[in-house]
Amino acid sequence: MIIDGSGATHDLNASTRVCVIGSGAGGAVVAKELAESGVEVVLLEEGAFYTGKDFTGDPREMLALLYRNRGLTGTVGGVTIPIPLGKCVGGTTVINSGTCYRAPDYVLDAWRRDFGVEHVSEAELRPYFEKVEQELNVHPVPDATYGRNSRFFERGAQGLGFSGARIPRNERGCVGTGVCALGCPQDAKQAMHVSYVPKALAAGATLYTRCRAERILIGNGRAFGVIASLLDPNDRRTGHEVRVLADRIVVACGALLSPALLQRSGVPDDSGWLGRNLHIHPAARVVARFDEEVRGWEEVPQAFNVHEFTRDGIFIQGQFVPPAIEAPVVPGIGQAHKNRMADFARLGSFGALISDVSAGRVRAGRGAWPLVTYRLQADDVQKLTRAISLTAQIFFAGGAREVYSTIYRRPILQNPGDAQALLSERFRPADIAMMAFHPQGTCRMGEDARRAVTNSFGAYHGIENLYVSDASLFPSSSKVNPQITIMVLATRIAAHIAADL
Repeated sequence: MIIDGSGATHDLNASTRVCVIGSGAGGAVVAKELAESGVEVVLLEEGAFYTGKDFTGDPREMLALLYRNRGLTGTVGGVTIPIPLGKCVGGTTVINSGTCYRAPDYVLDAWRRDFGVEHVSEAELRPYFEKVEQELNVHPVPDATYGRNSRFFERGAQGLGFSGARIPRNERGCVGTGVCALGCPQDAKQAMHVSYVPKALAAGATLYTRCRAERILIGNGRAFGVIASLLDPNDRRTGHEVRVLADRIVVACGALLSPALLQRSGVPDDSGWLGRNLHIHPAARVVARFDEEVRGWEEVPQAFNVHEFTRDGIFIQGQFVPPAIEAPVVPGIGQAHKNRMADFARLGSFGALISDVSAGRVRAGRGAWPLVTYRLQADDVQKLTRAISLTAQIFFAGGAREVYSTIYRRPILQNPGDAQALLSERFRPADIAMMAFHPQGTCRMGEDARRAVTNSFGAYHGIENLYVSDASLFPSSSKVNPQITIMVLATRIAAHIAADL
């Protein structure tokens, strides 16, 4: 059953075994796994339920429809870093590129060794990874949707001797329309709104949409309910609420919103780590102009990954976007910019991303959006500069005539020497047109309650019946796209809750 909160004419009440807050990679999985095991589930989602028929591919329309704050969420402190998040059934899985990497074994080993997380070795998590990948039909990008943007870049990587491979993606029937970040019009990408959420509903779960969780109810050291505001189509409170009583509460709002909800609810933080330890993947979009046509809109935007430098905290992935989104990082003013954009068919685009050592913090704000503070340290600026330099060098090796670095002081690179020269300069965060993805770490897990917010199965230390299930559990950066790892942990958490009940 689906209940649209915007249509409610009075307050609503519900009781259930498990209430899950958030329908993204963490929440949808818990809801589906529990519902299929016979557990009664209520799933709350702040956004609305959309499918491919609602996705036009128009950036302005889709940013307003699918993105939190129209894509303008981000950090403060030093420079503002945008972090795009989804706000709809399926969460950010609706607007990502479907990239499905397992957390590297050395990351999992570090979580065990350095943070005391139990049962997360590669061998222990392998069956969960296999289960999720089969559920989502994960496989490398096939020839039919592997276009020239990726082929030229792969040619460059091979020419320089850098290891890389086609990206594993969760799709069924992709035709390569190039608008993954704006919602898949064919519903081929197996985001949560076409995979796990429908299965949760088919197994008996109840979904409330346009329903913003405001407070978790805590009493006598245990969580027992949720109060949520119902919203109209313009995201304004209608004045009505839904009150859910439940035996277990699962918070799955993401690494920026989960700690804020817990803080607003007055949940005690004996470890001192709630909202701290925020890690992101700072990134820059590097653009290259070729003599021949690229036509990057006719392929999967994120199809090839250079993993030569992943252990160093650098990963380079396809990131082709429509003209309206590409234009701000193409250099020039007036006619010069117009001329470069007129060559859009000859432009290639890849993302240079890093795993940070910097760490930020999330605090509950006065409104619905928390205060997110983050300052990129000098070492990470240098790492991002290196990632940009490597991306440019690969483009030149692949045949590019010039590269646009997104570094304001060196916007146009004419040759590989210009790309290499970036490494000899010191840049500030404000010198780079930066964005970030994959927030994580703000409710980190571990068995020591003095050093972690939850235990290894997402159970909140010190409060009974309360769980967290999203990327905020990660003790450190995953170094790769986190969706599959989130889903694996969520599958494990659901099994733990089901056994407990």
